[in-house]
Amino acid sequence: MGVAIRVAGEDDRELVVRLLDDAFQDDPVSGWVFPGTEYRRTTHHRLMSAFTDAVLADGRIDVTEDGTACALWLSMPGEAHPADGEGQDEHGDGHGGEDEAVALREFVDPDNERVETIARLMAESHPTGRAHAYLWMIAVTPDRQGEGLGAALIGHVLDRCDREGLPAYLEASSERSTKLYERLGYTRTATTLDLPDGPRMYPMWREPRP
Repeated sequence: MGVAIRVAGEDDRELVVRLLDDAFQDDPVSGWVFPGTEYRRTTHHRLMSAFTDAVLADGRIDVTEDGTACALWLSMPGEAHPADGEGQDEHGDGHGGEDEAVALREFVDPDNERVETIARLMAESHPTGRAHAYLWMIAVTPDRQGEGLGAALIGHVLDRCDREGLPAYLEASSERSTKLYERLGYTRTATTLDLPDGPRMYPMWREPRP
């Protein structure tokens, strides 16, 4: 039986924030941005709120009908970097340059320079030159991971990409997660995104399939 998927609206905001917060508490990138379990538990949700608001405003959020998984997508133009700096894979990435990175830090956690750093680094590394679908983040509630919900959410959009001849892009936040994306047709780019004294992220690109 297939996974029922719908497009999220403003009424789903708290659901999406909660899914992202729960799913990424143990993520290596989230652990770098917010080191320390208690600190992360009390602060991490602010970053997830910023991401959710940015994509609700300028992109698309798909959720499973049972509310156990979500995927955040942006449609990226080919001519320039993303203009919205309020927002990350799966991860923490404002995409509008330094001013937006500063604004993100001030909104989320003013004394935490790592919020600004990751936003700036991800903006700088984001590919330009071709329009593409950008998977900003995907989250599955911890007790439902491994059931194929993430693959179903991603495939739901990749099917459209293939019909429209549109490439897709993401940044994997761990070596382990690259395996899922490779099965869906993504390949690693020639570079990695290395956070200062922190984990490595893996930009991945997918050409449309005929």
